[in-house]
Amino acid sequence: MAQDLLAALCLVLVIEGIMPFLAPSGWRNMMLTLAQTDDKNIRILGLVSMLLGAGLLFVVK
Repeated sequence: MAQDLLAALCLVLVIEGIMPFLAPSGWRNMMLTLAQTDDKNIRILGLVSMLLGAGLLFVVK
């Protein structure tokens, strides 16, 4: 199980690195926009992301 978790974390790093590698200026603009967003909206985005990820994991496994 620990190996699966480590593999999942490695895949997260690969996926997170795609945008800064392919489009650094677009990624920077997105980060600047996100930095100006209020905490409530960021929390909602995080919650939706976690629920979507958990739901997709349930479907895939």
